[in-house]
Amino acid sequence: QSKKIFRIMQSDAIELLKHDSNYYGKFGQRYLSNSDIYSLLKNPRKFRQKEKSLPLLEGGYFHTAMLEPDKLDTYSIMDVSSRATKGFKEFIKDNDLDPYDVLLTKEVEKINVWVDTMKSNFEMYTDIYAKGNIYEQPAVATIFGMDWKGKADIVTDTKVIDIKTSGNADKFKWSANDYNYDSQAYLYEQLFGKPVEFYIIDKTTLKLKIAKPSPETLLRGREKVLKAIEVYKTFFSEDSSEDITQYIEREEF
Repeated sequence: QSKKIFRIMQSDAIELLKHDSNYYGKFGQRYLSNSDIYSLLKNPRKFRQKEKSLPLLEGGYFHTAMLEPDKLDTYSIMDVSSRATKGFKEFIKDNDLDPYDVLLTKEVEKINVWVDTMKSNFEMYTDIYAKGNIYEQPAVATIFGMDWKGKADIVTDTKVIDIKTSGNADKFKWSANDYNYDSQAYLYEQLFGKPVEFYIIDKTTLKLKIAKPSPETLLRGREKVLKAIEVYKTFFSEDSSEDITQYIEREEF
């Protein structure tokens, strides 16, 4: 009986998490996610503090253009030369926006080239848009005693596909460690019960790459998840034992 109740609750949670307002809002904060791992491991003082940047904005637009083009009209776009122009500054002030809430027309044109390049590749197009694929699909699971959430770009019959933009696709295996794509691969395999593959476009050269995490990469991701849980329990759980203002990073060099 308890297992049946859990499945119903889990199903309800997934339905709620399909909406961005829930996924990124108060309801979603009941769960840890891979994005939390970055701050927990790098700087716990910034745990769940929202940061905005041009790469994040462009990456979001790219994902939307690839997977949910009907939502592109939710983006603010201005046809000005730069964010330093008077018109741009007045626009964000009048609308109470961050500079990186708004894309420039020239940036959208650049992103559209990335989209067209990935879509024009037969293998990637076929895999991404195969019949039966599910897009922007959330999942929840208890992993190492903690509740986790994730939202997959694409769930296919055999795998989870996550699309990425990269400043240098040749260095993806190193940036994967820096940006915790290893822990993402581990978590999503646990959440969705399928292996994860990254479909990547180099933003400069337009080189395309498919990256599959090795067993060693998944093990590294698992260790990051365990370390992040330890930090979370120390500073942020109901039973936390330390004040985050007293956090000090320690290393041997």
